[in-house]
Amino acid sequence: MNLSEAIGHASTLFIPEFLFGMDEEMLEGERSVNEEALHLLIEEYFQNPNPSFGFDLVLDLADRNRSISDMMPSETAGGDRSRSRNLPSGLSDADIIRGIAALQHRRVETLEKEMAGMNATRGVLYGSKPAKGTFVGVDIETTSNSPDRGYIINVGWETMELVDDAEAYDSESYFCGIPEQYEEEGVPLAEIHKIEWADVADKKPFREDAELQEKLLKALKSHPYLAHNAAFEDAWFLLNLPGYAEARKAGKIVPIDTRDLCRSLDPEVKFMSWEAHPASLEAWAQRRGTLAADEAERHLGLDDTDLMFRTVLAELKERNLLK
Repeated sequence: MNLSEAIGHASTLFIPEFLFGMDEEMLEGERSVNEEALHLLIEEYFQNPNPSFGFDLVLDLADRNRSISDMMPSETAGGDRSRSRNLPSGLSDADIIRGIAALQHRRVETLEKEMAGMNATRGVLYGSKPAKGTFVGVDIETTSNSPDRGYIINVGWETMELVDDAEAYDSESYFCGIPEQYEEEGVPLAEIHKIEWADVADKKPFREDAELQEKLLKALKSHPYLAHNAAFEDAWFLLNLPGYAEARKAGKIVPIDTRDLCRSLDPEVKFMSWEAHPASLEAWAQRRGTLAADEAERHLGLDDTDLMFRTVLAELKERNLLK
């Protein structure tokens, strides 16, 4: 598929009734085409200063893809565990550098020169200057690993200045609805986030809640935002939150990945087995004492955001990186 074909595919009138009667293999084929088109459109949108389409076209195609996933029994039973190509494994190197610059209130160009001139690692860059300033923390819970297949069902965020003994403020937490079919089938991935149908029943779906979208977008534009594995939130907001892609492209939204910060600053990560998931929020928080050894991560947006912030502060304090 080329870009012209991707635009044509995304622009085609979608009639869900035409999908009835398709077997799962046919639905999987249609979904694969959708996701390839989405990948090409997202890539073009961010690489081309003047793309020939608006990002609404991408959001609409992602909505179509969710409708198809809802019709696939093997996907809806317990949640889709595979991964679409539209969920990257991490932020790009350029985004990581931009995040470090925002964390330290420094110029991106300065960090790029330091990295090139000193052959510096990310750990050296994170540790080169104290973190300072005010940031938003955010976390979401979803019904799928893939932002073009599932739904955001919980989102929480708060704001904090990175100083010793800081307290978060402007905390917000929301549950979001999903299609009624999941009342009988059960909320996908519930064994992870423990969110039940009663939590989301009668709630507006995230994609239909303009008021929530406006609040969240405003918060994400107010300060750089921190998230643990920020590539996850970034990909989900990109395909679910109107206005996010435009603001992200314009540099008005800057994600900072605290998982990368953990891997880069915490020396214990390098000596622990991969199977122990040393950079997971739960393991990191237990090492820094912000979560008891016998406690588990809650897996709710605001709870995990607050835990992330407290753990970041503890790590920065441990490394003498709080101004």
